[in-house]
Amino acid sequence: MGDAQKALRGIDKVVVVVVVVVVVIVVVRVVVVVVVVIVVVEEVVVVAIVVVGVVAAVAEVIVVIKVVIK
Repeated sequence: MGDAQKALRGIDKVVVVVVVVVVVIVVVRVVVVVVVVIVVVEEVVVVAIVVVGVVAAVAEVIVVIKVVIK
């Protein structure tokens, strides 16, 4: 029985190590995905702000030109 218990403990340790490694890998991947999403979203927001700013500036210029032409 002693040998069997030792073998089981060895298997348990292997299982624990494997589970820990898998969990760590999954957590790291999730974190990486979240960070990438945040970075991409921030870039999209920045681009959106720039586009809105450019559109607003162009609109102002058009309005000024129309006023000047009138």
